[in-house]
Amino acid sequence: MRILVVEDEADLAQAVVDHLRAAGHAVDHASTLDEAQAAVRAMPYALILLDLRLPDGEGLALLRGLRDRRDATPVLIVTARDRITERIAGLEAGADDYLVKPYDLNEMLARINAILRRADGTRAPERRFGGLCISPSARTVTRDGAPVTLTPREWAILDRLSHRPGQVVGKAELEDAVYGFGKEVESNAIEAHVSRLRAKLGRRAVETVRGFGYRMGQG
Repeated sequence: MRILVVEDEADLAQAVVDHLRAAGHAVDHASTLDEAQAAVRAMPYALILLDLRLPDGEGLALLRGLRDRRDATPVLIVTARDRITERIAGLEAGADDYLVKPYDLNEMLARINAILRRADGTRAPERRFGGLCISPSARTVTRDGAPVTLTPREWAILDRLSHRPGQVVGKAELEDAVYGFGKEVESNAIEAHVSRLRAKLGRRAVETVRGFGYRMGQG
């Protein structure tokens, strides 16, 4: 699952990102409100860890914008210890939970996992494409009933394609899904991952639409 960390304190942000990645999550980082708004416009996230005090504005502006658009992405807000009013404002604006600085990274991870478990209960059921069965909540894939092991990057591509059946997903969007928003990527990286996906899931599992991108096939 991909998580967006919105935090302007560089050392804390790096520690959070490292901890989440060690736990198996894909992570993007934004240090300003503008960067965070650009990131959520570019791709969906499983969860946003949101500091309410940012150099160029209030994190609440991002949260309220999401909820105004009826975007239910889970949000875990981060506040200073003496800012009870911020905590109340964040929860009333639609946050799912809050953390108080300074916080323990293991507690942060536990809260994130709890929020994600609750969110999984409201998400779409398994996705089926021919002999493929994809479970977004469990992050598992089977082919004709047999489990298939995917790398995190292969999963990111499959998850994005299967989330939009019948639609073509551009290469740039897949690069953002795999490597993070705005990252520099080798020109043939997505092609290499797609090739490995086909080897595991079947030649027709992912279709190439030349000049446009890729879409799910039937395995």
